[in-house]
Amino acid sequence: MRLEHGGEIDRTRPLTFTVDGAEYTGFEGDTLASAMIANGVLQVAPSLYRGRPRGIFSAGAEEPNALVQVGSEPSLAATMVPLRDGLVARTLSGVGRLTPDPDEPRYDKRFTHTDVLVIGGGPAGRTAAIAAAAGGARVILTSGSIPPPAETSELSDPCGNVEFRGSPEGIAGGEEAGRVTRTGAEEVAGTVAGEVAGKVTVLAGAVTFGYYDSNYLLVAHRNTLWHIRARRVILATGAHEQPIVFENNDRPGIMLAGAVRKYITKYAVLPGRKAVVFTTDDSAYATVTELVKAGAEVTVVDSRPNPPDLAPEGVEVISGLIRDTEGDGRITAVSIMDRKIECDLLAVSGGWQPAVHLFSQSRGTLRWTGERFVPDTAAQANRVVGAANGTFDLAAALAEASEAGVEAAAAVGYPASAPALPKVEPTEVTPAQPVWLVPGDPRNQFVDLQRDATVADIQRAVGAGMRSPEHIKRYTTIGTGADQGRTSNIPTLGVIAAALDTTPGELGTTTFRAPAVPVSFALMAGRDRGHLHDPVRTTPIHSWHVAAGAEFENVGHWKRPWFYAKPGEDMETAVLRECRTARTGVGIQDASTLGKIEVVGADAGEFLNRMYTNAFKKLAVGSARYGLMCKTDGMVFDDGVVMRLAEDRYYVTTTTGGAANVLDWFEEWSQTEWPELDVKFTSVTEQWSTIAVVGPQSRAVVGLLAPDLDVSNEAFGFMTFRDTVLSNGIPARIARISFSGELAYEVNVSGWYGLAAWEAIFEAGKPYDITPYGTETMHVLRAEKGFPIVGQDTDGTVTPEDLGMSWIVSKVKDFVGKRSLRRPDTARPDRKHLVGLLPVDPTELLPEGAQMVSDGVSMTPPVPMEGHVTSSYRSAALERTFALALIKNGRNRIGETLLAPLGDRVIAATVTEPVFYDKEGARRDG
Repeated sequence: MRLEHGGEIDRTRPLTFTVDGAEYTGFEGDTLASAMIANGVLQVAPSLYRGRPRGIFSAGAEEPNALVQVGSEPSLAATMVPLRDGLVARTLSGVGRLTPDPDEPRYDKRFTHTDVLVIGGGPAGRTAAIAAAAGGARVILTSGSIPPPAETSELSDPCGNVEFRGSPEGIAGGEEAGRVTRTGAEEVAGTVAGEVAGKVTVLAGAVTFGYYDSNYLLVAHRNTLWHIRARRVILATGAHEQPIVFENNDRPGIMLAGAVRKYITKYAVLPGRKAVVFTTDDSAYATVTELVKAGAEVTVVDSRPNPPDLAPEGVEVISGLIRDTEGDGRITAVSIMDRKIECDLLAVSGGWQPAVHLFSQSRGTLRWTGERFVPDTAAQANRVVGAANGTFDLAAALAEASEAGVEAAAAVGYPASAPALPKVEPTEVTPAQPVWLVPGDPRNQFVDLQRDATVADIQRAVGAGMRSPEHIKRYTTIGTGADQGRTSNIPTLGVIAAALDTTPGELGTTTFRAPAVPVSFALMAGRDRGHLHDPVRTTPIHSWHVAAGAEFENVGHWKRPWFYAKPGEDMETAVLRECRTARTGVGIQDASTLGKIEVVGADAGEFLNRMYTNAFKKLAVGSARYGLMCKTDGMVFDDGVVMRLAEDRYYVTTTTGGAANVLDWFEEWSQTEWPELDVKFTSVTEQWSTIAVVGPQSRAVVGLLAPDLDVSNEAFGFMTFRDTVLSNGIPARIARISFSGELAYEVNVSGWYGLAAWEAIFEAGKPYDITPYGTETMHVLRAEKGFPIVGQDTDGTVTPEDLGMSWIVSKVKDFVGKRSLRRPDTARPDRKHLVGLLPVDPTELLPEGAQMVSDGVSMTPPVPMEGHVTSSYRSAALERTFALALIKNGRNRIGETLLAPLGDRVIAATVTEPVFYDKEGARRDG
């Protein structure tokens, strides 16, 4: 089926490939699909659910049928796979399988900024790029088509070397039509003539698949994932040809008319010798012409009562509708009313729909024109041109693109005049007649070929009471395949509209989400760079900790000092020493990794009131308060201290590992539930260094450190803060906060002063033998006081009441999770409570995570578990081991002995109150 002449393939470079075990030959420049058709292989794997024969349907990203596995990569569209020598493919019915591949290519990421990003390498996209670059703006053009091998850039002529008249995919179809058709072509970068030289970077064979906030886009270019931030974006993404739904419209040999034309002109492949072209508009007549030139016998079926006179001489044009097809496997005939026409190829064109996927991802709105959805209102700094904007006349598309390029350049400070455009005569077009559905048996009228979804499935969904396209999509799975609804969305809306006696415009479309085109997980993940694969975060004081011999603990991505061992000390000895110093003298800890969020706005207090279980709206400026947050299910989510800096400004601290989640949680509620509140959030975790000064001698040290600050208990009370200047001139905010139960202060300074502040504190504390301590000592100190760690002493199933913290839950105000806390389930007597455990043998250390069982219970499995150990330590202050645990009905079992079976031994422990040290809190104020 290969034509003797024509196309853009390189006939001097034959390539051998294998499909489903059979070996074939193609040429450099083929796609896998074009090479298969050239070898007479039009049929692919059967459909997923009904096992019906299916064939290659399109020539681009809209392909629903021809999915293949190539090497380790499954579910690739054969229309998107460049042919290479030795390629081995297997056609798929459904999903493939990820397999290890030692020859897997390396994937990289690249981050860049540009003045103007143009998406689409058709004439509209190229014209826009030239117009923007002529004024001096930096331009990146992403082109789905790899340029033909030529001496000059494809940008040198806005019209390139493509015939466009009557071919909407040519107007701006570089991104969505004809993608990735030649491998090994050199990237064109700034090789255009004259004044635009060096200003345009062309990413040939690229796929732009994600459009996010603030003109942030993701582009897959070969083995590199480009992250591009653009000041202006021009979308020239073209249009998708639509099918027509009729009975048995899924047989092999039924293809989109534009795809048939592309196979003939680009790949010199004739998909059939006896063709019928079924169309609702003028564009398919270009396919008719190419079929005739290639030697095919052609009949045209035009749905319009008065078809245009566009067919070549001798081609019969019938006004009517194709109702059914025949064929055992490949199509052999079509039925037109009372007439049957034999054929081996049916080329279908149901009109063209703008490729609005990226525009919609950018939160742009769409407008229904009566036959298609077109871009309406942009939400970001972008503009849509060409066929993507519903402009299908080439002359108008080029003028529109030129204007957009000049406008974009001017907007970023590069005014220019429009470049000269080639003379193109306007195209006279006969009005189209949208036809989404031809009457027939709905059980065999296929709307989504990949999902085997039919008109009957849509009717069943509507009959069940569904009205929203979003609901019907999920009920039928239409549009959820690899083609992202490119050939099924509009026909589906037409069928739904007919069933509900409305219009597609009234229904609206389903949501367009990234990725617009499937991309591999390997590309998204990038290269495994060993220790560089996972980022490491360190505080400004990290170098001091390293010099001091600290061992580090990984907390999230942070490196936190775990303990500081002196020569001859093991971890246990070092931690006991650090704990003893913090309880009797003064200790210092780097707490800079705590999450920090500034909450600003007139409604900041109201917002925090709704998020935390306790009140913050009336917190006095200059005061701080410990707060607890729950998820909507009433379970503890995070905790921390909140300071009120001003009437409209709060400083919120979170757990180290929970910082990002809390910020996301704030943003979600602010944006989706309470958008009327005047409140904004800024992560300032790395902007502040926080240093905890802890112990009976901490007041004396802070007094030397901040000579202008009255640190007496009367002047500087617990849970207040003061702004001051340290002895070395560093501005600081000092707070009376304690996570140890001892007299303690937290010194907050700008991050770049962190190390200097630490060294100043250390110098001031030398007379008191100040000692640095790490996270392990911090855990011991807080556990001795019964202070829980969210994520260690909680597991997503723990309420404030379970922690013994009902005092922090407001009975007056509403907050997230309050309704759930009223459920009977949260008051069950067998819920697990946070309690203390004292091993009967004070030298035995209970392992964290150990399950506890009742004394006297049989140890023959299954053994009923009463709870588990959440924290366990050796205590210098208690001179023994102790633990915290979540135990069923624990607060009512104080004094009971439980057992921890550990395989080689059993540890007995007594249930106690969770506070082991300074139960009265007398040490907090010194």
